[in-house]
Amino acid sequence: MPLTLTVSDEVDALVPGFTPLVVEARGLVNGPSNEASSALLEEASRRLAERLGGRAPHEDPHMAAWRAAYTAFGAKPSRTRNSAEALARRALTGAGLPRISLLVDAYNALSVARLIPVGGEDPDRVQGGMRLVRATGREPFVTVAGGEESVEFPDPGEVVWCDGEGVTCRRWNWRQGTRTRLTERSVNGLFLLESLAPMDSAELRAAGVELAESLEKLSPGARITLRAPD
Repeated sequence: MPLTLTVSDEVDALVPGFTPLVVEARGLVNGPSNEASSALLEEASRRLAERLGGRAPHEDPHMAAWRAAYTAFGAKPSRTRNSAEALARRALTGAGLPRISLLVDAYNALSVARLIPVGGEDPDRVQGGMRLVRATGREPFVTVAGGEESVEFPDPGEVVWCDGEGVTCRRWNWRQGTRTRLTERSVNGLFLLESLAPMDSAELRAAGVELAESLEKLSPGARITLRAPD
């Protein structure tokens, strides 16, 4: 049975026009980064530079829309950047994009190439369905600080993804928790692509298809579907 994902009415009211797309994959093979996943990241950096044409990532219209969304729930977008902008900034530096694992490299490459926030979760580690809500401030968020596992709590009113046990990603798409993230043992994946105007539905769908194609190349035989959240 597919994992349910819902967007609360209060988030819809706060940022009208938010459009997510889910890429579900079963029968994946994860593992350390290799030449194929590195090639995806290198090509993504090239496409990013071409798209920006010398501009900073936050000057892209889609990234500007995400900065406005962050401001709407009280975050400071110049300090807590959405995941796509943060990756894009790193891609444009001498450090380049990090190599993490086959699956994470694939969705990071898509995020950078198309400047769209993308998150990856292991559905086998998610408790119940996932919901995008405004936090009460009492939801636990499991993370790592100083090399040790720790628990934080979101700010009241912060937009968060959560499941039955707590927050899975803080500040919408800023920082993913450790509890549900993909690991090298993951065989199933749920990838969430998140868009705002001016990105239209055709561009969002094309991004989802591109990610599905990358996953199929890295995991031949994987069963992949695209769908809207519930």
